[in-house]
Amino acid sequence: MAGSNSEWSQKVAAFYASPSHFLASTTTENFVYDLLRVLADEKISENVKIQILGIIQEFPGLLFTNSLVAEQAAESIFSIYSQLPLVPKSVNLKCHLLLSVTTIVIATDHLTSNAKILNNLMSQLLDTVCDTNDRKYGGHFRPLRALACDCLREFETCHPGLLSRKLELLHSLQQKEVSPLHQAYTLLYIQVLKNAVRTLSRSRNVSDGAIRELLTRNEEIKWKVMEKPQDLLAIATTTNLTPLPSTIETKELKSSVTLLLEESFLLTPVSQAAVFHELIQVVLMVRSLSPAIFRSQLLRLFGTMDISLMHSMLHMKASFTDSLFSAEDENFLLKRLVCMAQHPLLSNPVKLFYMDCLLHFPENRPINSNLEENLPVLFTPKMAACLFPTLFNDSSTMMSRLNLVSLMCLDSAEEERGLAEIFDYLVSLYKLVDANGSRGHTVTFFQAVYIFVSCFHASEMYMSELTQYMVKLYQRHCTLAPHMINLIDSIQHLLEDSKWPVSLGEALRKLIVELPPKQLSPHKLIWHLKVLARVAKEPTILQKTTVQFLLNVVQASDLCRQGEWRMGNSVLSVCKSILHHQNVEPIFSDLADLLQHVHAQFQDIDIQDHAHFYYALLTCLSHEKLAGIVAPGTGNCIRAKARSLSSLMSESAGHSISVLPIKHPVLKLIPVPEEGSSNRGPAGDMTVKDFEEDSLQKYLNQFQNVGFASTIVMKFHLTFAEKVDPEYHKIYTVHLCFDLRSTHYEPLSDLHVPCLFLSRTPHVFSLAFKPHLPFPVMLHTRAVFTKEDGSTCCSQLEPVDIGFARLFLALPVPTNWPLEMKARLFNQFWESLLQTGSSQSVLSRFCFTTVQRPLSELVNLHFQKYVVSQQSDPESYKAFLFLPPRVHLLLSLEQAQDMAKVDIVTDNWQLLPFINSYLIDITSEK
Repeated sequence: MAGSNSEWSQKVAAFYASPSHFLASTTTENFVYDLLRVLADEKISENVKIQILGIIQEFPGLLFTNSLVAEQAAESIFSIYSQLPLVPKSVNLKCHLLLSVTTIVIATDHLTSNAKILNNLMSQLLDTVCDTNDRKYGGHFRPLRALACDCLREFETCHPGLLSRKLELLHSLQQKEVSPLHQAYTLLYIQVLKNAVRTLSRSRNVSDGAIRELLTRNEEIKWKVMEKPQDLLAIATTTNLTPLPSTIETKELKSSVTLLLEESFLLTPVSQAAVFHELIQVVLMVRSLSPAIFRSQLLRLFGTMDISLMHSMLHMKASFTDSLFSAEDENFLLKRLVCMAQHPLLSNPVKLFYMDCLLHFPENRPINSNLEENLPVLFTPKMAACLFPTLFNDSSTMMSRLNLVSLMCLDSAEEERGLAEIFDYLVSLYKLVDANGSRGHTVTFFQAVYIFVSCFHASEMYMSELTQYMVKLYQRHCTLAPHMINLIDSIQHLLEDSKWPVSLGEALRKLIVELPPKQLSPHKLIWHLKVLARVAKEPTILQKTTVQFLLNVVQASDLCRQGEWRMGNSVLSVCKSILHHQNVEPIFSDLADLLQHVHAQFQDIDIQDHAHFYYALLTCLSHEKLAGIVAPGTGNCIRAKARSLSSLMSESAGHSISVLPIKHPVLKLIPVPEEGSSNRGPAGDMTVKDFEEDSLQKYLNQFQNVGFASTIVMKFHLTFAEKVDPEYHKIYTVHLCFDLRSTHYEPLSDLHVPCLFLSRTPHVFSLAFKPHLPFPVMLHTRAVFTKEDGSTCCSQLEPVDIGFARLFLALPVPTNWPLEMKARLFNQFWESLLQTGSSQSVLSRFCFTTVQRPLSELVNLHFQKYVVSQQSDPESYKAFLFLPPRVHLLLSLEQAQDMAKVDIVTDNWQLLPFINSYLIDITSEK
């Protein structure tokens, strides 16, 4: 059976939510047949049919898996299209039907041999486009003609040359069309023309009159197998074009191209760019057509503000160089790009586009042929001076301009002067980071350093001065350690022979090991150890003072006694880098003392075990074997003990302990069914007397000046899932990572559980949710834990739905307020929200039947704790709810015969969809 409109709307929504999951409950063929039956059912509304056709258009490859289903679907949809009366109200549905048939034919390979369907479809498309200027059916059917043009273009794209036998017809239609659809006809004709010329250029024997014959053809369409994807890609580019013989007659073609260019100004900029792209390929293939045919368009293009047309002009220049652009044109175009790259009215992305055009400018006579960023020969230092970066530029503009002026400085005769100015700018960025230290400024500064080093690494004086600045910056902001490490890695990857990354690492190491003990707080020490671990990977940097520094730290401080795992792991990471990359003979004694001290004194068994393991490797193996064992990727053979914490921390990558993913959930979270709690709001200090004077104003003042507590605390039980394998009945060091996958909430902190046994009671814990907007959310949880045999596993828990009702809180007012006072506050708040005219406040209404459940029962079940007023004749209730961080929800429920109405007022209109869904859910319960 076809079903009702609402049923199919729900099915369509379920399909879009997860097509594979939806089709798992039925066969693809049955689902397609159901769709076709619904499309033929006159009782189904047009809106639902369009939704169903949307599925066919979007998922043809998933639905039509064989030729029989595709053929039946195409015939059935085409039959429905033919039977629909040609009246204005059916235009929308006819468009979707025609598009669906075209999609089935093009997107699947099952119908390429079915001549009947193909010919019928093509005849219908051509008949539709032949109604030029709406002479036959009128302007109401213009969308159908526009769609037919698009479908024909899609056919021509996937079957290049398919419509080449209809060039005379298409040219005639393009010339006759004077409505806004002239653009669609032009794009169709120019694409068919280009593909026809390209097909002709691939032919072996081409007569002198071949083009004239091509332009005057009006024959039956011959279908052929679709081109291979790589052939389609080649057709879309100007590479690998085969030119036609120069003796071929091109008078008619030249006339057609000239006319297209003269009319191009009537099109939108994007369509003009498409026309230019196609015509460029035509001129490249036909040698007797001079590139000067575009000359008449250059004056208009030189002054364009549209980036698509600017890109088309640069495409012309790259294709025809000095055959079309003189040296004066090239110089003018460069100045134009420089002007546009700093135009104050253009957005930053557009200006960055022009900057990129300068760096990849297609010169008439380029000095080198590589595709890397190069400045053109005519680009002068005066032009570059206009684009020198400032501290007021955004980050992307800064980097783009700095890159450009650095390249200019390398090629300039005044390199020393330009280099000094660039370095001064770098110092200005340094001072900004040193004073402010925001993330954006920091990232920009390190990107600028990367560009500077990549261009001027040969200048020893400036590189030495830069090293001093970098060390000074790290000395004041040791939290920049990850940026320093990333900079060293990136420069070494870019410049393998550069000595600067090593010198920077050596300077940082020297700074760290000479720090006095008072400056080695745990927070700073953890960053210093990261830097030392990276510097230890450089074989040319001796590590004796590093080992002595670490030995002094672990012996003189309470680091070992505190037993903090992260700190111990960081110390061992330095030791591991030394064992892997350094010659340990000069530091054997000190390194052995360090490892032995950590093994004996550190108050963490996992760190003790690893220290003992490294000590054994140091004392028993040669350097070659030792380096091979501790190398990354070779540690998987080492079994960790059951109480190992290594796999839980991000720093554990140095130990290479594997984490085994588990397909099925081992654990599950069970929300405790209780109302979330929050701290007392600002109104908690108000008295009855205060309320009598001006309750709403005082409440609002405290609401705005103090704010409400924005935390909702919810309790959960952590327990085992059903049918868990016995090997997971006892797990240790459980690490829970929570992810709300929503920007409307603050991130949740991870949770650590020492152990969890199936035979014991579930672990109870609380989570504090801090919403920016009180929207429903799904709580996703990942658990990493250790089994009894010592292996570390990872399991994804079933998501927990934090429903809208879990966010409801009673109004934060003093406990001594009677209902009468709350009702007065309700009335004042209601009137205030409706009278203020705020863009956030909104009034809405929801109605439902009360035949199965009376209104009183619904209120008692869901709103009893929020009711501030109720009446019996007529039966009505007023409920005042609060949602953190500072949203009010006022509900006025009233009985009217067998129906009930709910008037809703809130100071945040974005909640209305969730309020509506919640009311639908609770009123639909049986």
